[in-house]
Amino acid sequence: MRASDLLHPRPEGLYCPPGDFFIDPVRPVDRALITHGHSDHARSGHRSVLATQQTLDIMGLRYGEGFAGTTQAAALGEAIALNGVTVTFHPAGHVLGSAQIEVVHQGSCIVASGDYKRQRDATCEPFEPVKCDVFITEATFGLPVFRHPPDTEEIARLLKSTAQFPERAHLVGAYALGKAQRVMRLLRDAGYDKPIYIHGALAKLSDYYQHQGIDLGTLEPATVESGGKDDFAGAIVVGPPSAFADRWARRFPDPISCFASGWMRIRQRAKQGGVELPLIISDHADWDELTATIRETGAEEIWVTHGREEALVRWCELEGITARPLHLVGYEDEGD
Repeated sequence: MRASDLLHPRPEGLYCPPGDFFIDPVRPVDRALITHGHSDHARSGHRSVLATQQTLDIMGLRYGEGFAGTTQAAALGEAIALNGVTVTFHPAGHVLGSAQIEVVHQGSCIVASGDYKRQRDATCEPFEPVKCDVFITEATFGLPVFRHPPDTEEIARLLKSTAQFPERAHLVGAYALGKAQRVMRLLRDAGYDKPIYIHGALAKLSDYYQHQGIDLGTLEPATVESGGKDDFAGAIVVGPPSAFADRWARRFPDPISCFASGWMRIRQRAKQGGVELPLIISDHADWDELTATIRETGAEEIWVTHGREEALVRWCELEGITARPLHLVGYEDEGD
């Protein structure tokens, strides 16, 4: 069977005709397989959803319990038959509950990675390379300029700044699912034991992470109504990037604006966003990790999606690997 007969793009998303299901569809469909809980991949309104239990829980927290007609939890490594097609979920290392989806039918094997990273992360299962015929890779940071430093070094820079400016609050912009909890855990692993103050938008998901056994330490609501600005002198405050443009951010004493993202590699982007302390912490693979992962899968063909597709396709061609862009639409990179 040709790979394109097993999986191919449709306006709704990546479709498997023999299995009659979609992977991460951007419109409501009858049967959706979801790689992870970010809103550009996990949407409400499907008739049935198959995902890891953690992804189902996260979708419930974000959309409410009736986010799909029916749901089924997939255990990592469990082979599930759908109309004669075998699907297996494998860890993707992106956020809690994230998975790659292996699709096997009539001797053909395709792995759809969803979003993934290779850096160690104490808040989720590490990425597991899966041997396959075709590997569908993201390319969010698919340019050689993107090489992420160790996240421990970036957190050390944040802690150094808090020591240098004990009278100022450090506001860390981090996406609500995955990045925020990773930053908190990195702070704890670096020995930071003071309360971390969080925006209300992070509370539900951070509480869920804690209930899943991921220790984030003492978290306090970042509200100044109960006290004065000076109560937050020297504090680390974590919130979604969108909150830093509104009145909420102006409540804190002479705040230092920080942003945790792989995009902080581009200085002009940090400057345009008014970021004083850019932290290059990404939940996506960088250039070296993308190319190393492609090699590890042993795939003869690579399909590249949502990101800098052309450079990675060209790299594959120079390596003698067949590659093409998938041109999927509707994935806005909520995770970075």
